[in-house]
Amino acid sequence: MKNKYFGTDGIRGTVNRGNITGEKFFKFGLASGTYFKNQKKSKQIAIIAKDTRLSGYTLEPALVSGLVSGGMHVFTLGPLPTNGLAMLTKSMRANMGIMITASHNPFYDNGLKLFGPDGLKLSDKIEKKIEKLIDAKNAKQLTNPKLLGRVKRLENGNDKYIKILKNNFPKNFNLKGTKIVLDCANGACYKAAPKLLKELGAKVFSIGVKPDGLNINEKCGSTYPLKIKSAVKKFKAHVGISFDGDADRIIMCDEKGKIVDGDQIIAMLARRWKLKRILKGGVVGTLMSNYGLEQFLKNQKIRFSRSKVGDRYVKEKMKKLNFNLGGEQSGHIILGKFATTGDGLLVALEVLFSLRKGKKASDLLNVFKPLPQILENVIVKDKSIISKTKCKIAIGNANKLMGLKGRILVRKSGTEPKIRIMAESYDKKLIKKCIKIIKRSIK
Repeated sequence: MKNKYFGTDGIRGTVNRGNITGEKFFKFGLASGTYFKNQKKSKQIAIIAKDTRLSGYTLEPALVSGLVSGGMHVFTLGPLPTNGLAMLTKSMRANMGIMITASHNPFYDNGLKLFGPDGLKLSDKIEKKIEKLIDAKNAKQLTNPKLLGRVKRLENGNDKYIKILKNNFPKNFNLKGTKIVLDCANGACYKAAPKLLKELGAKVFSIGVKPDGLNINEKCGSTYPLKIKSAVKKFKAHVGISFDGDADRIIMCDEKGKIVDGDQIIAMLARRWKLKRILKGGVVGTLMSNYGLEQFLKNQKIRFSRSKVGDRYVKEKMKKLNFNLGGEQSGHIILGKFATTGDGLLVALEVLFSLRKGKKASDLLNVFKPLPQILENVIVKDKSIISKTKCKIAIGNANKLMGLKGRILVRKSGTEPKIRIMAESYDKKLIKKCIKIIKRSIK
């Protein structure tokens, strides 16, 4: 059964519409706090971080109010990358962590991602239990006035996160002599990323580090890699690194100005980790992972398995198969040796650690030849349209046309009002024709 509030990556939508209102966030706080409070009898603690959206100023107080009303003590951290929040939830031994973000979406959207005490995103089963509490009568969840929670702001969240990241690498690791272009998408890592790389000795050219509440992801960040491409050429940098609004994604650019997606980064890490005997089990990709990645890993004798789209599902499959590397083409990459969820900054450090001995990014990061792939997004009012007979017939016709020459995937976006159509084949004309057939039925 489909979740009522939670999508593939938390709760997300347009601010002051539907679920993204102060009233709803009070209920989300009260319900999630009630659930986690019942799981642990010691001191009740929730920690909250956010990205840089203007709407965070309205949604955070409502969320805090709900948590405190249920008897939770709350620490607010301010802007911090999503995996920083996950790491601190675990290290601070909190009952739960909540990230207020809409990730790569534009400023007018917002939402939240929930983490348990282990720093992991919640399973569908737990989300359903919280949804029942959201829809239940609030009176039963409200605590005695003497037992209301307290709220405290922590100013050193980014410093704690940076320290945890550094501890994953040798003490003598430094980036002296490395020129890096950094695009922080005017988002959650605008403080942590430049500070960390400068502390390691790199010469950093930062863009997307002046958030104003409205410019998050606006023609910058991992969804707009043209920004780092031009900046790498301008500053003659060794590498470009681009994050999204909450910094759980990374897209890179080599010194020649070629954009490097998540699949190429995963391939590089898999090959390196296998050589260093760090790789455990194999690699988890998604239904969107390029077929070229699958073939490369097969040739390297590395096991490969696909999950549903969404880093939560990647992590679940990694756990099930006992793999320690997985991720998505979009740049969500989970280094299971170090983290519980996607972390753009952590992945950047792992790549930079491989580059430190004078290697060129173009040699290191262009690992396999990708199968030509086109992804088109169709904005719709009702995502259930792909279940309609007309659309099913069109998808069937497109698949027949494609035959054994490639692959087609049509799915609902879990975070936006869009249908995503992906097709890959060495025949680009065939790709376009198949996508056109499906788009026509949707429109």
